[in-house]
Amino acid sequence: MRHLIWFRTDLRVADNPALFEAAIEGAELSAVFIASPGQWRQHGMADIQRDFLARNLAALSSELSALGIPFTLLEADTFVEVPELLGRLVAERGIDALYANQEIGVNERRRDRAVQQTLSIPVRVYNGDCVVAHGSLAPRSGDMYKVFTPYAKAWLARVRAEGYRLLPAPRAQGQALAVAPVSLPDGQVSSEAWLAGERAAHRQLAVFCHERLREYGERRDYPDAEGTSRLSPYLALGVLSPNQCLAAVEAELGCLPLSRGEPGFSWVNELIWREFYRHLLVVYPRLSMHQPFKAETRALKWSNNQLSFDLWCRGRTGYPLVDAAMRCLNETGWMHNRLRMIVASFLTKDLHIDWRRGEDYFMSRLIDGELAANNGGWQWAAGTGADAAPYFRVFNPTTQSERFDAEGRFIKRWLPELAEVPVSAIHAPHEWLTRHGMAQAYPPPVVDHARARRHAIAMFDDLKDRQEAP
Repeated sequence: MRHLIWFRTDLRVADNPALFEAAIEGAELSAVFIASPGQWRQHGMADIQRDFLARNLAALSSELSALGIPFTLLEADTFVEVPELLGRLVAERGIDALYANQEIGVNERRRDRAVQQTLSIPVRVYNGDCVVAHGSLAPRSGDMYKVFTPYAKAWLARVRAEGYRLLPAPRAQGQALAVAPVSLPDGQVSSEAWLAGERAAHRQLAVFCHERLREYGERRDYPDAEGTSRLSPYLALGVLSPNQCLAAVEAELGCLPLSRGEPGFSWVNELIWREFYRHLLVVYPRLSMHQPFKAETRALKWSNNQLSFDLWCRGRTGYPLVDAAMRCLNETGWMHNRLRMIVASFLTKDLHIDWRRGEDYFMSRLIDGELAANNGGWQWAAGTGADAAPYFRVFNPTTQSERFDAEGRFIKRWLPELAEVPVSAIHAPHEWLTRHGMAQAYPPPVVDHARARRHAIAMFDDLKDRQEAP
């Protein structure tokens, strides 16, 4: 028998359910990846992530070649063209079954249904992106959990009872092959600051677990500290699986921390958040279509101030930590998680700009762009999502700066125009700059936070009042 493995956002050979199942029957294996540059543009995929994708595909091609599995890179500009393209490949190679791991976006699911309807061979799809399979956790009502805490309790109970399944890479099916070259279309931004491939991802995971896992809960909120894992780009492309993350944690600590307060639990909890957002996306496809989780928040009256949005994008709002975070994103394609919450709160609650504009901008810049996590984070900040921040929770950008970048080291790294500002003034520098004749060096605050906060709360209060009216 001949089996075809269709790689998508699962660019690894170990702990890959589709590859494992295809190989376990002893079939002759071949692999394909279908580049879809037009679809990627529609989805707003960042240039830097596309470059990272290309480099990880090259690493995957090398790994598959070493296993004797031929790898083919094809191109279909959009998903509409994929079924016919796969049909031709299946016919040319005499393929008996197609294997793939599930993708959860609504366009991806429509593509996969079209493929299943087009091909005359079995199409077998597996859970390759979550520890706990989509749809397998639900309260007694039968609906999906809409609040994180009970979902997390159910997730932890499942893992305590059943553990997690870690699959080996398949055995080589013959002699090593010449490595198939990988080249993706469109102009790209270099991702060379991030090492590519499974081996690099596992080295990064091992270093994090050994050096920073135990202190993650205490250090993760400080952008100038090396406190986070920086593994999200690998998880977004499936170069690394969440099962492999749990296995590395367990190997480092000698046990898997599944209770709050245990060393390492804070990071495991972040993996649970990731799965919560992915499960929501499966159950509520509208989240893939720029719709709020809370339907009533469609009526919120967002601002259309283009100048304010541009200042936020460029890091010129006059709030140093917000601006440093945005400039870091624009230059590196990555942003610390605490900073993501701060800048998202600022855009939606201080500038009152629609969260969807921020979601799109992030996707256009992030090396770790992932629909479920990005959407979930933005809707949490905006107060429109499942288990969102209460609408009256509005991050104060100045006090957040004072708390999490007290010495201003992160700020000064990304805002060189503030190099001479003392620590005592770094979080609100405009008055100091004015006194010293340097007011032109850095813009004044684009909004007054206290006034903006009151307006944000009034937006939601007005929404609530209209809902409660007879």
